[in-house]
Amino acid sequence: MKHYTSIHDIDDINSWIEEAKTLKKNPLKFKKLGKHKTLGLLFFNSSLRTRLSTQKAALNLGMDPIVMNVSGDAWGIEFGDGTVMNGNTAEHIKEAAAVVSQYCDIIAVRAFPTLTDKVKDESEQVLTAFKKYASVPVVNMESATGHPLQALTDAITISENTTKAKPKVVLSWAPHVKALPHAVANSFVQAMQKMDVDFVITNPEGYNLSPNIVGNTPVNHNQEDAFKDADFVYVKNWSSYEDYGKVKNTDPNWMITKDKLGAAKFMHCLPVRRNVIVEDAVLDSDSSLVIEQANNRTYAAQLVLKKILENG
Repeated sequence: MKHYTSIHDIDDINSWIEEAKTLKKNPLKFKKLGKHKTLGLLFFNSSLRTRLSTQKAALNLGMDPIVMNVSGDAWGIEFGDGTVMNGNTAEHIKEAAAVVSQYCDIIAVRAFPTLTDKVKDESEQVLTAFKKYASVPVVNMESATGHPLQALTDAITISENTTKAKPKVVLSWAPHVKALPHAVANSFVQAMQKMDVDFVITNPEGYNLSPNIVGNTPVNHNQEDAFKDADFVYVKNWSSYEDYGKVKNTDPNWMITKDKLGAAKFMHCLPVRRNVIVEDAVLDSDSSLVIEQANNRTYAAQLVLKKILENG
């Protein structure tokens, strides 16, 4: 594996899950693998779990992580070809990616979407440019349309907590005060499509995800009906895809409550808005897996880095 930029870079998700669970039992077993190797983490957007867990994953492998907040600390980067750079951007991605490649053995990038230009976002301009112009492997720490590190984390967490051969997993939209990206939801859908689960998406009318992502996965616009017999309920807000980036629905009836959840386990990538996305009674209960998910972020990232390092 050269890069890890999409959940589709996983060849066999079940074997990856088992390897991650083994790695979790002895995180320092491969401490020598990354010796004298440097991981560059470039953040165009804010982060807590992704930043810290990926740094810890690198340290567990003996790597030296270096971190840069690109949007605040670096020159403005131009991504367009043939652009006359007489505006606010001072450096082109062609030079930036080539230079960072000389300092780092792996580059991890986090860059959110515009949520105004669907074509630009779906082209994954930032991530694609780093893959094109960097001479070292690239890892996606969340891009315009995907968050494959989070999705691998979620798959590991479900595997660790299921008591059934084929659990029922529901991805549910919930209200939010801001327009949010589709990345987490997209990658979660793609991960579940690779697993042996009974999977359904529930969201209001007008909030269907990209049909290219959803594929044949059933979508139920009745949340309570979708939750019937669920073993895991994964909750995430996303803005409209059809009316791209818009907030068209803030219906509080889509908030997750303990009564709705029933016996299912609650999952969310964090950060989460209490009593908007989900009520306190769920988050503070034994049904919540959000802290376990956050812990598993380290081992998902560590597995990805390990596979890239082993690939040479």
